[in-house]
Amino acid sequence: MKQSNFHMYYTIFVFIALAAFEHIIIGLFPPLFPYISEDLSLGEGSLGFISGMNILVTAISSIYWGYLSGKYNRKRLIMIGTLLWVGSIFLTATSHSFAELLFYQILTGIGLGCMASIGFSVLTDYIPYRKRGLLLSLWGMAQGLGGIAGSMIASLTATSTSWRWPFEIVGLIGLVLIFLYVFITEPDRGAADPELKNMGTGNQTYDYVIELKHLKAILLKGSNVYLYIQALFMNIATGSLIWIPTLYTYKMIQQGYAMDTAVIASGFLYAIFQVGGMASVYLGHLGDRVQRKSFKGRAHLTAFFVIFTLPLYVSFFAIPMKGLSLPDGGSSIAILFSLIQQIFFNPWVALLFVLSFIASAFQSANTPNWLALITDVNLPEHRGTAFSVANLFNSIGRTLGNVGVGMILGMVGTHFDHPYNYIMTLSILQLFLIPSAICYWKMAKNNVTDIRHVKSTLTSRGNKETS
Repeated sequence: MKQSNFHMYYTIFVFIALAAFEHIIIGLFPPLFPYISEDLSLGEGSLGFISGMNILVTAISSIYWGYLSGKYNRKRLIMIGTLLWVGSIFLTATSHSFAELLFYQILTGIGLGCMASIGFSVLTDYIPYRKRGLLLSLWGMAQGLGGIAGSMIASLTATSTSWRWPFEIVGLIGLVLIFLYVFITEPDRGAADPELKNMGTGNQTYDYVIELKHLKAILLKGSNVYLYIQALFMNIATGSLIWIPTLYTYKMIQQGYAMDTAVIASGFLYAIFQVGGMASVYLGHLGDRVQRKSFKGRAHLTAFFVIFTLPLYVSFFAIPMKGLSLPDGGSSIAILFSLIQQIFFNPWVALLFVLSFIASAFQSANTPNWLALITDVNLPEHRGTAFSVANLFNSIGRTLGNVGVGMILGMVGTHFDHPYNYIMTLSILQLFLIPSAICYWKMAKNNVTDIRHVKSTLTSRGNKETS
């Protein structure tokens, strides 16, 4: 059952890169809205609908891909899915109407659905049990960096060429990924679970696969239910955070800066203020350590970090940005260097940076520990499906978070002007972190029962196969 270290690390690298690539594609589309709108004579509302459909189809299709990953060869499935989205990305670049753009983006979503669910399934069979939180934090971090990279690719290439060029670039890189898949080695299911280590002494393999009759048990398992609900609440809160650049744009305009300067500066600030997310690697490792002491440990630890994210973000939104000095009308590079200088010499900006660093660090504890938990409480053949269902809840939460900003802004805007309406709106949506933390606390007891059941089942199957 053991694979060579080279094949293992190579495959882990490819699938972490894959996670980043999925979010590069998701982050690529929105920054191109103004260019596509002008070229195809479409309203940005129509393009927002297409983007939303892409995200929704990706989440829904990942459930089916996840089910297939528990039955069939995952290497073959990921190549089929990648061919599908690569082809549809190239077709997107040829679109000349709303209908064509919508159809090709739906096809892209179907192809992308395989990346998260099957990638997660393969990784959890390679990552050693004692390092799940640590290595899955890299997978989660790659997703965040991918979204930022997608936005940068769109911004840097579309301004000098056309909106079609970024899609063509991403499609070409996707073709390279298909080549890389040829050399990956698919692990046996359960290869990283210590209860099955004795199967490596002979020619035995773990040949259990998911069946339709298992779906009800997966959906209704106590830990899974709490993980689904937690994902929904967490993503309502964090999904609203993409509006932070808008908040800081209005804060800068309030100080007299031009819109163009404010938009560029707020984009840079948003990236700088996410630096604390790098702490997810350590917090995933910390989750591994406490989980070895108690099966409740990871859930309790994450609940602590999630609940204290709330006051940190609310403070971050509310603190004014005083004494800001930027080269109004200057180049992007000049604005960036000025902002970095402000962090060291402007106490208000320095305070914002510290708050954002701690807040994003605390928030980052969620992803690796959530991924590790959904791995721990499900059997190897069930993990792809369980994750895919949870990913649908993630997407619904992000959608509700974005829609919620618009709805609450409409109500708050009657009483508060910019930027105070955004401060109030984003602060209200962070309240969903409270039920998110409660879900972690409540699921801890279920974690003990479900993890013990998984370990007992795997031990029984491992002994049966080697007897």
